[in-house]
Amino acid sequence: MLTITLLALLVGALVGFLAGLLGIGGGLVIVPVLVMLLPAYGVVPAEQAILIAVATSLASIIVTATSSVLAHHRWGGVPWSVAGAIMAGAGIGAWSVGYLAHNISGALLQLIFGGAVLLLALRMLGSRSTVGKKPLPGKSVLVMISAVLGGISSLLGIGGGALFVPVLNYFSVDMRRAIGCAAASGIAIAVFGTLGYVIAGWQHYRLADGFIGYIYLPALLGIVATSVFTAPLGARLTQTLPVLTIKRVFGVFLLLVSAKMMFS
Repeated sequence: MLTITLLALLVGALVGFLAGLLGIGGGLVIVPVLVMLLPAYGVVPAEQAILIAVATSLASIIVTATSSVLAHHRWGGVPWSVAGAIMAGAGIGAWSVGYLAHNISGALLQLIFGGAVLLLALRMLGSRSTVGKKPLPGKSVLVMISAVLGGISSLLGIGGGALFVPVLNYFSVDMRRAIGCAAASGIAIAVFGTLGYVIAGWQHYRLADGFIGYIYLPALLGIVATSVFTAPLGARLTQTLPVLTIKRVFGVFLLLVSAKMMFS
């Protein structure tokens, strides 16, 4: 437990920074790392690691996304008139999927994660600075779109930014405000998705072994202990760093992650 917690401190520092900078929630890093660490240290069998990793990732995003949103809000980067509808839909989708995800086999879930990461990597590598000209749909439609994106995010253990940012860009929301709004959606995804995973896993794992439902507490504590400090730093740097360039570099990393998850 101590070794995993110490490693999780390092992971948390990285994912917090990326969450603030790119609005991605950190799950794209947390999940593959925990999938490797948990079986290696005998915490869970390999076939169960992906479910534990996804649930733990979502729980950590509650803290990371909150810290990121507060920083973006201070910079005026969260369009709350849009964020409310998005958070409502994202929460509904995340809870539904979080409660039902345990019915998916670990091998299939890992394959789904790898495929989704591949698509996200290709999108990041092809990112452009242009913003679409279509107006935002009505709030009821926005809630439905967000529910679908929130459900997918909950299944993958990510904060939603990787999905919400391009959708908001398509609907004429500029990059920095889209990142801020996506970070806000991450709070709803993380809270309701985590609740679903806790309820679904309550009878399968014991608190005495370090679990709350499907969430592994030693890893969770390590991640949030550092991510809460690095998320505001990443959010602040969105004002100065070339975000699109960084997204392309991160896209290359995701290609490697995808290959590892799909072919391991």
